[in-house]
Amino acid sequence: MGCALAFEFLEPSVLALQVAPPTVLNEELSVVGAEPPVVLTASNGGRTHIIEGGPGPVTVNYTASTAPLVVAGQTMTRFDEAVLIARRQSRYCPSDAMAEFATRELTDFLDAPDLADRVASWVFERTAYDLFVSGPTDTAVDTLLAGRGVCRDFAHLTIAMCRALFIPARLVSVYAPGVAPMDFHAVAEVWRNERWDVIDATRMAPRSSLVRIATGRDAADTAFAATIIGDVELLSSEVFAVVDGDLPVDDHVAQTQLA
Repeated sequence: MGCALAFEFLEPSVLALQVAPPTVLNEELSVVGAEPPVVLTASNGGRTHIIEGGPGPVTVNYTASTAPLVVAGQTMTRFDEAVLIARRQSRYCPSDAMAEFATRELTDFLDAPDLADRVASWVFERTAYDLFVSGPTDTAVDTLLAGRGVCRDFAHLTIAMCRALFIPARLVSVYAPGVAPMDFHAVAEVWRNERWDVIDATRMAPRSSLVRIATGRDAADTAFAATIIGDVELLSSEVFAVVDGDLPVDDHVAQTQLA
């Protein structure tokens, strides 16, 4: 798995990259045209590479491999900070504005133990995957009104609906073998039964093959590239992710966790 990214730093700038999974067997990161990256590690294990340079072109190449990871036992409770944060509205998931709507749409399943899965199915059935309709500022409400979007839009709508129904939910950026067209992928995680279960309303890739990159409230926390200072233009992006052998089968019903 990995990526090849090309940027133009239009002035002296600082870029935050989130392309490296927390745990890998081996990896290589090459940055040309900028200072050597500074690595920051978040409390949840996610890694951010800070790149400073410009003006001028900057290229980033990242490759890594990983073995099947064992999902560690959860030590959080329903009042853990991460769980509480996952209950709140956020930039792209204004769940407070969707509470009445979500309750009305899922009214027959409000007490169901699989309510989060019902939400994901609701999003899947009512949202078309479309590469050309949404923009970087679109929220879950925009996706709901448009009825179409890309993976992050599906994830944002799923998360907002879940939070509106009192289910803690957060976004995870992942490498996703099987996704076509290949790109960074976004899925939702929901807190239930004292663990984080992954749900993907796009149903575009088997969840057991996903590799976690970054975890946060929404895309504001998990973007693969974010300009911190200055002005940076993304010129091109290529992402690849493959598995040895055949992809696993996923019915998108069984409860599944990411390492």
